[in-house]
Amino acid sequence: MTINIGEFLTKRARLSPKQEGLVCNDLRMTFEQMNWRANQLAHAMQRLGVGPGDRVALFALNEPEYYDLLFGLGKIGAILVPVNYRLAAPEIVYILSDCGAKVLVFSKEYLEIVNTFRSQLPSLKLIAIADHTPEWAESYPKLLDQESTKEPAITGGGDDVLSILYTSGTTGRSKGALLTHNNYYCTSVSLHVTLGYTGEIFLIPLPLFHIGALGGVPMFIHLGQKSVLLRSFDPKRMLELIRDEKVTGFGTVPAMLMFLKLVPGFEKYDFSSVKIILVYAAPVPVALIKEYAAAGIEIRQLYGLTECTGPASVIDSQHAISKAGSCGLPIFHSEIKLVDDQGKEVGPEELGEVLLKSENVMKGYWNRPEETRNAIIDGWLCTGDLAKKDRDGFLYILDRKKDMIISGGENIYPAEIEDLLLHNPKVADAAVIGYPDPKWGEAVKAIVVLKKAEQLTEQELIAWCQDKIGKYKIPKKVLFADSIPRTATGKILKRELRAQYNK
Repeated sequence: MTINIGEFLTKRARLSPKQEGLVCNDLRMTFEQMNWRANQLAHAMQRLGVGPGDRVALFALNEPEYYDLLFGLGKIGAILVPVNYRLAAPEIVYILSDCGAKVLVFSKEYLEIVNTFRSQLPSLKLIAIADHTPEWAESYPKLLDQESTKEPAITGGGDDVLSILYTSGTTGRSKGALLTHNNYYCTSVSLHVTLGYTGEIFLIPLPLFHIGALGGVPMFIHLGQKSVLLRSFDPKRMLELIRDEKVTGFGTVPAMLMFLKLVPGFEKYDFSSVKIILVYAAPVPVALIKEYAAAGIEIRQLYGLTECTGPASVIDSQHAISKAGSCGLPIFHSEIKLVDDQGKEVGPEELGEVLLKSENVMKGYWNRPEETRNAIIDGWLCTGDLAKKDRDGFLYILDRKKDMIISGGENIYPAEIEDLLLHNPKVADAAVIGYPDPKWGEAVKAIVVLKKAEQLTEQELIAWCQDKIGKYKIPKKVLFADSIPRTATGKILKRELRAQYNK
C-alpha cells in the first residue's frame, strides 16, 4: 500500500467525523470539517493549474491553512513549501525563485512585504488569507468557497515529495530539504511508539515553518489528537490555552519555557492536564527540568534535524534528570552511530560525528545533487554534529554543525551573515560567532575588520543589515579588530575568536 499523508485526514474524518480536531483563536473544527477544507483547497489548486510535483508556498503565522495545504496538496501530489516569516524580503524571494513556486499563499500580516517583492516574481499566483484582499491577489476564503468538499482523486505518495523545508546554509544560501510522504509516516509511527501515550490535546506554539512543529502534524491526525494552534508565541496566551483547552502536551524550546516562568502569576495557571513537554534545539537546564518534574510534568529532550523530518533521538522520563544534557537514545525506527574522521565508529565517551539512518531521512536537497551526495553516504545522513555516547548508549551533542548558532530555537549559520557583512563597502573582513544570552540562549556577535581609512560604528553596521536578512540573524554586537585569525588555508578559527571575545 502506498502511503499518502493527505489520506490521513480522509481516514480520520471517516473514523471520527464529529470529533474536534483543530482549534485556532475562535475557530473550532471537527475532523470532518478539516477534511472538507483540505478537499476544497485541493480542487482550488487544481483549478489554478497546480498538479503533481508543483510547489505551493505558504508565508503565514500558525494558521489553520497549514492543515488545508499540507493535507490538500498531499492528496493531489503537489508540494508544500513553508516560508519562515522571520526572513527578510530578499531571502523570501530567493526561496520562492529557487523552488519555482507556482502559488504563494500568505496571511494578512504580510501584505506589505509581499507587495514589496511581487514585481520580481511576475508569474507567481498570489492568494491572501485576509478579509480585505488587495487587487493584485486572490482571496483565500473566496477561493475555497467556490469548490466542492468531495474527495479529489488521490495522486502520488510514498517516496514522492510532500514538502520542501529550507534550512540555513552553511555556505551562505539556504537549501531545500525534500521530505516525502514516507518520511512523515515514519516520523509519525516512530514518535508514537517511542513516546507512548501523549494525551488527546497537543498545543503547537512553535512556528509551523519549522520541522519541530510541522513534523508532528501528521501524527496528530494519525492518532486522532486535537491540535491547538498558537498563532505566534505569547507566553501569557500560551498559559491561558494550556489551562482552558486542557492541553496534554506540547513541543517547545528552552527559551519558551523560561518565558513561561516569567509570566506574572505563573504559579496560578492550571498545568494539571499537561503530561509531556518535548524540547528541541538546545539542552534544558537541570533546574528547569526539576521544577517541571515537581509539578508532575515530564520534560523530554529531543535531538533532530530538518533533514530527518524532525526527531532522531529522545530521552526517556526515567533518565531526564540523571542524564541531564543528554538527548537520549535513537527513536524506535532509527539508528545512530558516531564516527571519526576516517569513518570508523568510535567507542563510549569518544567524540565522533553523528550519522543517522532511518526511513525519515530526507530524499535529498532540492536541485543540489552534489550536496545531497555529500550529506547522504551509503544510506547514512552525515549531520556534521559532534557528539559522544556514554556507556549506556545515551547521546550527548557537544558541538554544533559547522559553528552553527542557536538563538531562541532558530538555527543561524555564521557564513550567511559573514557573506552579507563583506558586501558592506567599508568592511574588509568579518567573522561571526555566538555568545551566551540569558534570554535567547545565544545571540549573534560580529568581529569586523574595516578597510584602511574607513570609519564605521557598531550601530551603523547593525542598521545597514536591516531588511537584508531576518532580524534574528542580525548581529546584536559588533566588535572591530585589526585582523581575523585564520588557518593556513584561510579558514576562520572560530574557537580562537570565542576564547578571545566571549571571556
